[in-house]
Amino acid sequence: MVSRRDLQHAVVTGFQRRVANPIMGRVRIQTLLETTGRRSGQPRITPIGGRRTGKEFWFVSEFGERSQYIRNIQADNRVRLRLRGHWHTGTAHVVPEDDPVARLRALPRANSTAVRAVGTDLLTVRIDLD
Repeated sequence: MVSRRDLQHAVVTGFQRRVANPIMGRVRIQTLLETTGRRSGQPRITPIGGRRTGKEFWFVSEFGERSQYIRNIQADNRVRLRLRGHWHTGTAHVVPEDDPVARLRALPRANSTAVRAVGTDLLTVRIDLD
């Protein structure tokens, strides 16, 4: 039998891959995270929400280590981040010791609300921008 968590993950990620991500990826002001596929070696782009603070960008993954982009970061943490239409390089760090719920309170409200609503395994990520 499929658990509620597994079903929620499958439904949300299916919607994101097929509907939300293709649309959001075309929105010029949308923040995009580019990782390197751990198997393919190809660039993988994911719309994300978060906040830049100086030379750091913080965000929370709603499915933690179940997220493909988190697995890609764990294999190769060099990433690119599109902020306000401009690409930046950086190094991503998964920060499991950070409190993701508290972190979401410091990030933009709309995205944080969505992450809390659908997320099952919240995980904080920090990108150190070059």
